[in-house]
Amino acid sequence: MKCFIIFVFTFHLSLFTFCQQTQKPPLHGKNWMAITGKPLAAEAGAMTFQKGGNAVDAACAMLAATCTMWDVLSWGGETQALIYNPKAGKVIAIDGLGVAPSGATVDFFKNKGMNFPPEYGPLAAVTPGTPGGLCYMLAEYGTMSLKEVLAPAMQLAAGYPIEAQTANSMERGKKMIKQWPYSTSVFLPHEGQEREAPEAGEIFVQKDLLETLTKMVDAEQQALKQKKTRKEAIYAAMERFYKGDIAKEFVRGAQEQGGLITMEDLAKWKPIEEEPLHVNYKGIDVYKLQQWSQGPSMLQALNILENFDLKSMGYNSSRYINTLYQTMSLAFADRDFYYGDPYFPPAEPMKGLLDKAYAKQRAALINPDKNDPDIGPGDPYPFEGKTNPYLNILKQRGFNVDTDNKTNPGATPSHDATSFVNDSAYMDRLWRGTTSVEAADKDGWVVSVTPSGGWLPACIAGHTGVGMSQRLQSFVLDSTLDPFNVIEPGKKPRVTLTPTLAMKDGKPFMAFAVQGGDTQDQNLLQCFLNVVEFGMTIQEAVEAANINTDQLWLSLGGEQVKDRQPHPGSILINSNTPDYVRRELIKMGYKLTFDDRTSGPINAIYFDWKHGSFWGGSSNHGEDYGIGW
Repeated sequence: MKCFIIFVFTFHLSLFTFCQQTQKPPLHGKNWMAITGKPLAAEAGAMTFQKGGNAVDAACAMLAATCTMWDVLSWGGETQALIYNPKAGKVIAIDGLGVAPSGATVDFFKNKGMNFPPEYGPLAAVTPGTPGGLCYMLAEYGTMSLKEVLAPAMQLAAGYPIEAQTANSMERGKKMIKQWPYSTSVFLPHEGQEREAPEAGEIFVQKDLLETLTKMVDAEQQALKQKKTRKEAIYAAMERFYKGDIAKEFVRGAQEQGGLITMEDLAKWKPIEEEPLHVNYKGIDVYKLQQWSQGPSMLQALNILENFDLKSMGYNSSRYINTLYQTMSLAFADRDFYYGDPYFPPAEPMKGLLDKAYAKQRAALINPDKNDPDIGPGDPYPFEGKTNPYLNILKQRGFNVDTDNKTNPGATPSHDATSFVNDSAYMDRLWRGTTSVEAADKDGWVVSVTPSGGWLPACIAGHTGVGMSQRLQSFVLDSTLDPFNVIEPGKKPRVTLTPTLAMKDGKPFMAFAVQGGDTQDQNLLQCFLNVVEFGMTIQEAVEAANINTDQLWLSLGGEQVKDRQPHPGSILINSNTPDYVRRELIKMGYKLTFDDRTSGPINAIYFDWKHGSFWGGSSNHGEDYGIGW
């Protein structure tokens, strides 16, 4: 009888409280939390905290380590961050995204027969943003010297036992790597042998990169000897990278291999501190980067979802999935047409896009019984008191937005989802990952970073050891696809990178980020809802089964327009999805694909103000790792 009572009680609870066994335990700490994509990089954050650094110092140390370990990014990539500054009581955004170099014009690439800038190689590169982004964050909001923060990364560059994931990525990409002599010398130390990349556990040495980092630290230390302040000394290191001998070698090596980046491009580029965008969802303020990222699409989705009782639908029921899928399709349709660099004209209609009334109209388009394959961009301009100047382009594309802000059925190109359900190249470009960095400390500093760029197979610029970014591919050459994101020298591409901070009652609530191309804000949206609507712990939320929609334009890869077009109705769901949910989704018009892990990988920190502690969630999807104290 006793066992029966316990069983009934446990079953009764399961009806009302989400509870699942996680594959990784939650992290707990009261002093600090450090989470990122590699165990050794998380240790770099922990070492920095133990030396007395704050969350910004630790985040910079983890960023430097992940770049050095080629965690699907390099030092020549881009860094974008959200920081909660407890002294000012506000969230700030750091834009460390590079820009299109001189000569990177529509005509340049079209004359080469391209429909988009290339995926790989020196012509795919924007100017490096990570060195500047790291230096800016450290100088303005950290407490330590660059020498202290870069120490773990420099030890790694001097030689560390490489893990299988990165080593095997080098081996798989060796055919492309051999096009670039500086990459070959770094990534293929056993050239000519059957396995040319390092083996797992082999000590991987990067002498050129170590010299570059040493030069930056030397510039800082020389400035300190000249009685410069800590901040001025860090900026001296940044100047050596962008204007000194490091810059000269970077440009020489890039141009030797066919790249466009010039000394003037590097000298003119600077990181930017911005006001983030935010919306309030049921009393929680959610902050994202501006429209040069895809971050506002999650804000738009939250505005739309506020119009539904998600909890009553049930976690990952067919009704919930259908509502979520169409919500994301609506938000991404706007992202794909209206987002771009806010520092270049034309001005994006962000006020209208984030207006609650606009979201309510968009929510009215959701069909509760089946997926709508014809979802397209809406018209946010009336919500700014303006007339949409792009109605002719929308009409040309087949999107006839009427006065009620509805897109007429049949507007989008027709697709047969069955033809691409198993398209591995498409799915690779959809999920293409990088890493994430999350840090928090007892004094209230919180950092969320999604760095990227310069992933393997990367083209290294000369003897710098620095892999060049491949982010230029996120531009369009055809203004009818997105009139705000057409390539132009000095302009930022609209990227997928999208850290998140959420605040409640004026205090940090969650800091979270994820890798994974166009799926990033899909997974982050669901992670947030998992906590807020379904009461999951942060570790449950980062591991929980999510869905991915393919009903969007890809931001990465694909030489032809058809390679990037939306795939309406194509959906990724977890392999454990019950049969009855699968049947209902098929009836709703979905084409199903499956995976046993569909959660990210997401890394997150939850702030437990009741107990004065942190909960850390570190993804079970790959090598992501966290340490708390």
